[in-house]
Amino acid sequence: MAKPEKLLPAMCISSVPARLTLLALLSATTFYCFYKFHRLRSLRISLNPNPNSKSSSCFRRGKLLFISETGTSKTLARRLLDLLNSNDLAFDLVDAKAYEPEDLPKETQVLIVASTWEDGKAPPSGRFFANWLAESVEDFRVGSLLLSQCKFAVFGVGSRAYGATYNVVARDLSKRMRGLGAAEMLPVWEGDVDGGDLEEAFDAWSAKMVKVLNDDVVENGGALSNGVGAESDAESDYETDEEYSVESEIVDLEDIAGKGPSRRSPVVVQTNGTSNGKKDMVTPVIRASLEKQGYKIIGSHSGVKVCRWTKSQLRGRGGCYKHSFYGIESHRCMEATPSLACANKCVFCWRHHTNPVGKSWQWKMDDPLEIVNSAIDQHTKMIKQMKGVPGVTLERLTEGLSPRHCALSLVGEPIMYPEINTLVDELHRRRISTFLVTNAQFPEKIKMLKPITQLYVSVDAATKDSLKAIDRPLFGDFWERFLDSLKALRDKQQRTVYRLTLVKGWNTEDVDAYFNLFSIGKPDFIEIKGVTYCGSSATSKLTMENVPWHSEVKAFSEALALKSQGEYEVACEHVHSCCVLLAKTEKFKINGQWFTWIEYEKFHDLVASGKAFDSKDYMAATPSWAVYGAEEGGFDPDQSRYKKERHHNRPNRATARPG
Repeated sequence: MAKPEKLLPAMCISSVPARLTLLALLSATTFYCFYKFHRLRSLRISLNPNPNSKSSSCFRRGKLLFISETGTSKTLARRLLDLLNSNDLAFDLVDAKAYEPEDLPKETQVLIVASTWEDGKAPPSGRFFANWLAESVEDFRVGSLLLSQCKFAVFGVGSRAYGATYNVVARDLSKRMRGLGAAEMLPVWEGDVDGGDLEEAFDAWSAKMVKVLNDDVVENGGALSNGVGAESDAESDYETDEEYSVESEIVDLEDIAGKGPSRRSPVVVQTNGTSNGKKDMVTPVIRASLEKQGYKIIGSHSGVKVCRWTKSQLRGRGGCYKHSFYGIESHRCMEATPSLACANKCVFCWRHHTNPVGKSWQWKMDDPLEIVNSAIDQHTKMIKQMKGVPGVTLERLTEGLSPRHCALSLVGEPIMYPEINTLVDELHRRRISTFLVTNAQFPEKIKMLKPITQLYVSVDAATKDSLKAIDRPLFGDFWERFLDSLKALRDKQQRTVYRLTLVKGWNTEDVDAYFNLFSIGKPDFIEIKGVTYCGSSATSKLTMENVPWHSEVKAFSEALALKSQGEYEVACEHVHSCCVLLAKTEKFKINGQWFTWIEYEKFHDLVASGKAFDSKDYMAATPSWAVYGAEEGGFDPDQSRYKKERHHNRPNRATARPG
């Protein structure tokens, strides 16, 4: 025993630093264990709070999240926030990209307005949020009660044109929230931005949402019981409430605000008024929306509308820019389209996307002769209503009842109509000229077109990225289709036009890129027009700030002409429409005189002859008042100028805007 006794003092003396190290280690370990204990305890309380505790009854504002790319979902969410506030329901409006998903277990009420982007994915702003939910559902460590104290509802914003991916983001969010234990206050509601019923569906959902929040019940399974509905998810996913229950065995999916039929009662699905067959392009909802805007719907897919310039020239108050540039008699011009559907969803669409969209013809098809007959019939009925209006003379009214021109534009894509050539032939047979506008997504259709009096291609942007942002095309290969359409235009022998719509802040800086497109299509003319402001809606975010002044349109046009080094010059302008025309100098400027007008009778004779002809064969001299820089600014001196009295916060600003 002597040996240990001798060693002990030596060891004690030499181990002082070691004992200090050991003490520090024990202290750190104790602190770490204390920290972990309290953290785990806090987590357990957050996931499974005591409903009787004081802390669980603390007030927490609800969250209204939006997932948006173009701003539609954001606009709708702001509208809902105003409605919630007016009903004393406290919610915070939050962009999903700024929200921390880890905070979801703390939330008690979450409302989500979510859009579906390309290929069924969430927009970039909501991708992290959506991915977090997807990963949490698949993570066995998270469990199915993570969101057990959260009630939620989702409204989806999408387009049926995308087929199987229509509003898939909203449905996935709902499924994953339920998978984490959250209770769904309302089944997923969906709105179609191209179906014409988005705002109506959203308002109905919002009203229902307010009622549910006030009643504090979960519609899909009765009152809450520990945050879980009484029905199973499998049964409640597609359940509808009594107000929107199926009243018959046939359901029109376009007309039930995005709700699907219950799985408990199988039904025959009717799409747009047909079962087992091709559907009507114009649904009752779309028809009502377009008729409200002044359209006369022809058959199942065509439309006609009287332009305000038609009314203006009937009253002797001046014609549109086509009158100044090409000699069209505006009071004898009929605006029509054989296809109300389109393959784009342009940000400046003057119909706010109330028309259908599609990438191919998938609807019933009306006879072209019936379309022409009905269009003329409806047009003349609307012209007759101008009888007795101040300024309308019997002579002009009589002329207006016999249309001589047809602008195949309005809304939609006319060359989608499979019988477009037959329809054009019928118009020409009646000696009605044709001005057809295409959105440059169907190059093969352009190649197949018979001679048109004047063929337009909309060139809304000069680069791939800006075209995608402005036109929002449905086709994945939209840029290739766009370029091929310009090439197809180059091979046409009759008059061809690039139509540029300038949207300030979007495409007004791309002079060089636009010029590079000239050599592809080699158009006869280039129309450059400031965008027309048509008001705001959930699908249009443009404001008056996006509308260029006429001086800005002129500067842009002059820059393009200068870039062409004399190939094109500025030929005409129409100040009231904020529109300028560039023309090919070699073809249309002869001995210093512009020949942009059209000899319409000569054109019809050429068509009837069946012989080949080109744009030089039916041109006419441009009057001096329509030439660029003229004192009249493109206003016909034989007409009477009329100016409305306007009262704006900023005087005279609106008068420089396009008409």
